[in-house]
Amino acid sequence: MERWTCSQANEWYAKQPWFRGCNYVPSDCANRIDMWQSYQWEQHFETMAREFALMESIGFNSIRVILEFIVWEEEHDSFMERFERFITLADTHKIKVMICFGNDCTLPKNSYYRPQHLGKQEYDWGYHGGRKYSQHGSFPNEVGSSILDEPEKAERFFGMVREIIMKYRTDSRICIWDLINEPGNNNRGAISVPHVQRFFDTARACDPVQPLTAGIWHLKAESRNPAENLCLELSDVISYHNYGCYENNVVQINELRKFNRPLLNTEWLNRITHNTIQECFPLFFLEKVSCWNWGFVAGLNQTYEPTEVLWKAEERGEAGQLDFTKWQHDLFRPSLRPYDPKEIKIIRRFCELADRNLIKENEE
Repeated sequence: MERWTCSQANEWYAKQPWFRGCNYVPSDCANRIDMWQSYQWEQHFETMAREFALMESIGFNSIRVILEFIVWEEEHDSFMERFERFITLADTHKIKVMICFGNDCTLPKNSYYRPQHLGKQEYDWGYHGGRKYSQHGSFPNEVGSSILDEPEKAERFFGMVREIIMKYRTDSRICIWDLINEPGNNNRGAISVPHVQRFFDTARACDPVQPLTAGIWHLKAESRNPAENLCLELSDVISYHNYGCYENNVVQINELRKFNRPLLNTEWLNRITHNTIQECFPLFFLEKVSCWNWGFVAGLNQTYEPTEVLWKAEERGEAGQLDFTKWQHDLFRPSLRPYDPKEIKIIRRFCELADRNLIKENEE
């Protein structure tokens, strides 16, 4: 299987609804291991059911989730059963699932590194992601770790990728394969190039009906690392992250249009940096850029808190226009009431408009 042509990618996209949703971790999960493992799964599944119903009620039709290799490896059979239940539950609420496998947004293996384990998950209160020391600015000059740098583990990891894509390669409940999150981040750069290539080679050999992508995360082309540039060369549809203001988003959408492929913003919403629902969601609707904000219901993962990189900017006196009076991510409070009801009204309004437009297009 070869990379889709621009025509194939655009024909596929024209048949899809406007994808909108969030990057999802249940509010009672401290991290993604908590989300996928057997420990307290039934409790978390009940939370997912409540939160998927809430998503459906505001018009969201898709979610992006990142898998955890340790759960697949140590609880393989039960994980596969839980994964099936997860996507079945999402489907009952008319929610498609985008699957992400790899992740370069990681901590270095220094004295603060916590080895992954199953069971009860530790978290720190008051810190973004539930980690006092995180990949988001705690160690700006160190290289993030990856199990893909270890050949034996990498072989098993890509076994997971093959198994899951082959099992769901024609399943309409899966909308997109997002192969690796923020390739080259945390100073990995060119180190991750062979991993990116292997992700695409492995996925293409499975011949899925869904498109393949992996997102860039730098706004300016001259700032992108080699792993990001390779993603642009290999992706069927172009995905990217943008936590910048309205102007930054307009500039990036305009720049990425040159690829003549569908555009997907797979991470956005950072009120502290003026990346807001009020400005960005209508923009994505108008430009038909599929979009997944970070977070949904505020909980143990605490992504409403500012990232460490923002706090360090404040401590250096370089905060500029940063607004620390706002939540960074997430749309709903633990009570399931909106963080800002005006945001939810905007989301509902444009989701309804998109659905009406789709009905009209189908009738024509």
